[in-house]
Parts: sequence; structure tokens; C-alpha cells
Amino acid sequence: MDPYRVRVIYGDTDQMGVVYYANYLRFFEGARAHYIRGLGMSYGEIESRGILLPVYEATVNYLKSARYDDLVRVDLSQTHTRVKIRFEYKVHREGDNAVLALGHTVHVCVGREGRPTRAPDWLIRALDAEEPASPATGGVR
Repeated sequence: MDPYRVRVIYGDTDQMGVVYYANYLRFFEGARAHYIRGLGMSYGEIESRGILLPVYEATVNYLKSARYDDLVRVDLSQTHTRVKIRFEYKVHREGDNAVLALGHTVHVCVGREGRPTRAPDWLIRALDAEEPASPATGGVR
């Protein structure tokens, strides 16, 4: 699957001209949505089928700064149980391939009532797929 790419806009940066630290979580979210679309579904479809995936845990290790107009690539991998999905992220700057940040998020499967539940078989099969469907478009804005 193609990695998620995003162009840093001026609004992503702070007074020092570097990407504001919390925006890396937005990049992670974009990479997750891109990954799930690559599995042939969307977050909206998962939710319409009664499964919500709230964030249980998030970490980011900041290694180097991204700046305005940088094109960043987010490589993503995942592991899962029947209740939790852990996404690992590695953020690179395109061009020099510098590793900018490493992080992960853990998501818990919950039902519409907000209680933890086991992931349904259709979701587990999609997450286990060796060759997910290629998404039609990348995430460059």
C-alpha cells in the first residue's frame, strides 16, 4: 500500500516556523484513514456497522523538525487483538528521507453504547489481509 503523504501548510506551523507538535497526531489520523481506505472501507463505514475505534493511547517521539511546505510521508503498520488495534507510525521528510517522528496509537473497539467489544470477523479479516486494495488517491493536500 502506498504510504500517506501530506504537505505542511502554514497553519501547521508554530511561531518558530516548525510543525506544531500536536499536528503530528493529525498526520497520524490521516495515515490511519488512508490505510483503512486501502483496506476497501472507510471509518464511516466501520462506524455505520456499529464499531467505533476511539484512541486509548497515543505517543509521539519528536526527532527532527518539519517546516512549512515540506512534504512528509507517514509509514504505518498495525497489529491487533480482537479488542485493540495498535498503529505504529514513522514520519519522514520527502527529499532527504529524514525521520522526523515515531509514534503509535492504540484504539479500542467499542459498540454504539460505548462499551468495549470484540472486533467483528469482517474487520479482523480486513486487518489480516496480506494485500490490501490500493487506494485510488494519496493524501497530499
